[in-house]
Amino acid sequence: MSDVYGFGGITPAARDRTRTLFGQTMEFVALTAGCFALGAYLGRNLSPGTGLLLFIAAFACLIAMRFTSRRSASSTVLLLVAFGLFIGLALAPTIVSYANADPQALWEAGGATALFVAGFGAAGYATRRDLAVIGRISFFALIALIVFGIVLIFIHIPNGELVYSVLGLVIFAGLTMFDFQRLHRSNDTDSAPLIAASIFLDTLNVFLFFLRIFSSND
Repeated sequence: MSDVYGFGGITPAARDRTRTLFGQTMEFVALTAGCFALGAYLGRNLSPGTGLLLFIAAFACLIAMRFTSRRSASSTVLLLVAFGLFIGLALAPTIVSYANADPQALWEAGGATALFVAGFGAAGYATRRDLAVIGRISFFALIALIVFGIVLIFIHIPNGELVYSVLGLVIFAGLTMFDFQRLHRSNDTDSAPLIAASIFLDTLNVFLFFLRIFSSND
């Protein structure tokens, strides 16, 4: 059993494939982040309505990646690039709004995100405990959080935004650990773009939650 999950008794070939997958995945995460930054810059003057359409386009790319991952590696990478660019364009108005109101919050959120993902990512990558249950619980908790966010739009709850952000960080701590464990336990290099997209989404959501917290503290 330990051989299957990449722990005791792992063969050198399997270890090399795991390391290759880790390197490729991190390269794809960096590529997606770069495309996101480019999109955020190019879309700084876009309207929120246009951003909504770009959100739809971004998640259409994610869905399409599920179908191309086993058929065409190059098409999957192109969809990942398009996803990063579209999500950057979609969030550009939001980021500009925060930057104009409190630019320091952007730097604080960025630093906190780096520490958060590094810490929980390392924990997930190193642990021998199966985190599949935590992944499932976090997924359903995320759905509940989305519902809670919709409620906050219509009903004022004291400190609701802070509670929403803290709960979001707790949920994405679980998802981050789960995704990094997937990265450790898999040696299928074809899965690198999909895992990279998941890790990027974890990182992006953590950044947005920290941004809410730091901007609300000023």
